[in-house]
Amino acid sequence: MITMIVFVRRKQGMTREEFSRYWFERHGPLVKSVPEFMRHVRKYIQYHPAPGSNAAGSLFGDITDYDGVGEIWFDSREAMNAALSEPRYLEIIKPDERKFIDLDGCLSFIGDERVMFDGAAG
Repeated sequence: MITMIVFVRRKQGMTREEFSRYWFERHGPLVKSVPEFMRHVRKYIQYHPAPGSNAAGSLFGDITDYDGVGEIWFDSREAMNAALSEPRYLEIIKPDERKFIDLDGCLSFIGDERVMFDGAAG
């Protein structure tokens, strides 16, 4: 399993609330509505700031440079590359990202999941 983790920064001029609302209410459903992209995706998660925090949190306090974290899980790196090169992703999803995300200000990490503990698995 390959996971793309992105620390997301809102576009200048948006409040955190506007950003969070747009990401959750508009962009998330838009992403899910594009079957050509979603056929490559195993899981899509948005992390919004927890109540009482100003931004994405860390063990050492708030990370005020970022407004949320997104995770998209794929079966393989090939599936990830296929999803991100889908014409409908480039036509529909990517332009929407530019409406509310400071793409140059984001931090991305591509990881190979290695579960150390999963209490839900028993």
